[in-house]
Amino acid sequence: MTQATDPTVQAFPNLHVFDHPLIRHKLGIVRQKDTRYERFRALVNQIAGLMLFEVSRAFPVEPCSVDTPMEKTEAVRLARSVTVCPILRAGLGMSDGLLEIMPEARVGHIGMYRDEDTLEPVTYLCKLPENAASGPVILVDPMLATGGSAVAAVKMLEKQGITDIRLICLVAAPEGVRTMHEHCPDVPIYTAALDRQLNADGFILPGLGDAGDRLFGTK
Repeated sequence: MTQATDPTVQAFPNLHVFDHPLIRHKLGIVRQKDTRYERFRALVNQIAGLMLFEVSRAFPVEPCSVDTPMEKTEAVRLARSVTVCPILRAGLGMSDGLLEIMPEARVGHIGMYRDEDTLEPVTYLCKLPENAASGPVILVDPMLATGGSAVAAVKMLEKQGITDIRLICLVAAPEGVRTMHEHCPDVPIYTAALDRQLNADGFILPGLGDAGDRLFGTK
């Protein structure tokens, strides 16, 4: 799953970079500046769904019995409720892909925006399902840039007693990975690509532009 030769991946054991051919193919189309928002949105959801299989690998399960058309047999089911928690607004563009694969998941929302002068996150909403701490929480944001929003969201979840947190993003910058590792070393990061760096304005290079604008056709 990971690109083991990348020194940043080697330095941070909590970082998981997907190298699946389908994910790489779809991400290439997502990066293209002339990909329209309707296709961009569909591809982002498809990538998120593909990533979920690995992200959920360690979800706890418990045995159960089911009646097939032929006879009773043993099976397993998820042992705990799972919560998908997008960071608004861009995180919404990935959450539908996760919920299509896992419709039984509950959904929370964390609303943040980045102050364009300080590049620091400003929180305006935190709405979580009751007893969200009873199971895994998948934190969703397409871009891990400076890492400020992700760290703030993780700290917010931890204040609610949530300890099993996994972060999914489309594209990550080394700066954001380092920030997460420094402040939230126990939170695994799953990304479709580890990009080169941030520019002076805090955008990922080569990146894919403003994910929110491209998802929703706004500027």
